[in-house]
Amino acid sequence: MTRPAGTAVSLLAARGVWRPALVVTGVTVGMSALVVATYAGAVGEGMDAAALAALAHNPAIRTLFGEPVALDTAGGFTVWRTGTVLAVLVSVWSLLATVRVTRGEEEAGRWGLLLTGRLTPAAVLRRHLAPLTATSAVAGSLLAAALTAAGTPWQGALLHGAGLASAGAFAVAVGAVVVQVQPTRAGAAGSGLAVLGAGLLARMAGDSGPAAAWLRWLPPYGPLALTRPYHENRWAPLLVSLAAVVVLTGAALALCARRDVGAGLLRPPAGRAPRRHLLHSVPAFAMRRALRPLAGWATGVAAYFLLIGVLATSLTGFLEQNPAFADLAARAGFGGLDRVRGYVATLFALLAVPIGAFATARLNAFVAAEVAGRLTLLRAGPVSRVRLLAADVGSASAGAVALAVAAGLATWLGTTVVGAGLPLTAALAGTFNVLPLALLGAGAATLAVGAAPRLVPVLGMLPTAGGFLLTVVTESVRAPAWIGALSPYAHLAAVPDAAPNWTAQGVLVAAAFALAALGGWAYGRRDVAG
Repeated sequence: MTRPAGTAVSLLAARGVWRPALVVTGVTVGMSALVVATYAGAVGEGMDAAALAALAHNPAIRTLFGEPVALDTAGGFTVWRTGTVLAVLVSVWSLLATVRVTRGEEEAGRWGLLLTGRLTPAAVLRRHLAPLTATSAVAGSLLAAALTAAGTPWQGALLHGAGLASAGAFAVAVGAVVVQVQPTRAGAAGSGLAVLGAGLLARMAGDSGPAAAWLRWLPPYGPLALTRPYHENRWAPLLVSLAAVVVLTGAALALCARRDVGAGLLRPPAGRAPRRHLLHSVPAFAMRRALRPLAGWATGVAAYFLLIGVLATSLTGFLEQNPAFADLAARAGFGGLDRVRGYVATLFALLAVPIGAFATARLNAFVAAEVAGRLTLLRAGPVSRVRLLAADVGSASAGAVALAVAAGLATWLGTTVVGAGLPLTAALAGTFNVLPLALLGAGAATLAVGAAPRLVPVLGMLPTAGGFLLTVVTESVRAPAWIGALSPYAHLAAVPDAAPNWTAQGVLVAAAFALAALGGWAYGRRDVAG
C-alpha cells in the first residue's frame, strides 16, 4: 500500500507545478536559443567578440553581468548574457513553488488528509520534493539539447544545463528547509528569497575582483561562473552545489519530524504585550500586514541600487574613453551606458520588475488569506468585500511607491560616494518614471483576484516581467516595430537621461485604475474562494 500511496502523492505534487514549470522552461530554452541564433548579428557586425571581452573586463560589467568567458563563441556569449538571469528565474520559481506546494498546502489544511494515511510527514515531504527537483533537471536537459541543436559544442551545453539544474535544485532544498523553520508561508518565502539574494550578492562581489573571488564558491550562483562552459568546462564546482543540495535536503527531512503539522520550529512568543498599532481601520490593517514584507523588499532593492550607484563612474568612465565599446553595448541592449544619467536610466527600467513583483505578491497573499479563511471575521463586520480588496490594493500601491523611493535614494547615495554627480531629484525622477508600469502590474493582479484568483502571479507579472522579456526578444531579433510597441517598456522615456513621456505614463496609470476597478467589480460578484 505504501508504494501506490507514495506515487499518488508524487503525482499530486507534480500536478500542482507542471503548468508553470512549462512556462519557466519555455522562457529558459527560448531565450538561450534566441541569443545563440542572433549571436552573429549582435557581435559579428562591426566588432568582434574580443572587443566585447575588453568591454566586459571592466569591473563594473563583471560585477553586474559576470566574468566573460569564451565570448568568441556563440555558446560562451549566451552563457555570459543570459546565464545568471535564467539561473535566478529558475531558482526563484523553484523556491516559491516548493513553499507553495508544501507549507501553502499545509496551511490550507490539505496536507491533513495526506498525513492520515500510511506515509510519514518526512515521506510526504520527500514525495513532494522529487517532482520539484525533477522540473529543474528537465529544464536543464532541454536547455542543453536546445543549445546543442543550435550548433554549440555539446560539452559546454551539457555543463551549462547541469549548472542551471543545480541552481533550481538548490532552491528546492532551501525551500524545504525554510518551510520547516518558519511558522508561516510568507515567512518561509521571505527567508528563502533572502538566501537566494545573498547568493546573488556573493556572486557579484566575487566577480568584482580577486580579493573576493572565494565568494564564487558559494551556491547557487557562484559555482555556475566557475564552471566556465565552452572554455574550460569544469565540472568540479557543481559538486559544491550538489553537496549543498544533499545536506539541505537531509536537514529538511530530519527537521520535518521535529515539528507539529501547521507550525514551524520558530514559534511566535507566547504572552507578549499586545501590539495595537495600525488596527484602527481596514486600510491600516492592510498596511500593517504589508510592513514586514515591505521591509525585506526595500532592503534588497536598496542594496542592489546602492551597488549600481557605486559602479557608475567605473563603467561610464571606461565607455566614455572607448566609444566603440559603448556602441557595442547599445547593440547588445544596454544603450546610454557611457553617461551617468543614461547608465542609471537603463538600469532603472529593471526596477519595474521587483516593484511589480511586490505588488503582485501582496495581492496573492490576499487570495491566500481568503482561501485559508483568515478574512472571515473581517467580512462578518460592516465592511464590503470590495473595500477589503481596495485596502490591500492601496497598501500594495503605497509599498510600490516606497520601493521607488528606496531605489532612488540608494542610487543617489552610491553615486554621491563615488562623485558621479547625480542629483537626488534626477534619481527619484528615474525611479518614479517606471512606477506607472509597476502599478499596471498591480492593476492586472487585482483583475486576477476578481476573475481568476489562481492566475494572480501570472497576470500580475505579465506587464512588467513579460513586457521586459518582449522588449529584449524584439530587440534581439530585430522584430517589426509594431511588435516591440506591444511592450509597455517601449513607451517609457529613459529618465533621467531624457524628459518623461507624460502621455504614456498617463495612459499606463489610467489602464491600471481601469483594471483595478474591473477586478473590484468582479471580486464583489464571485464566490468566496476556499
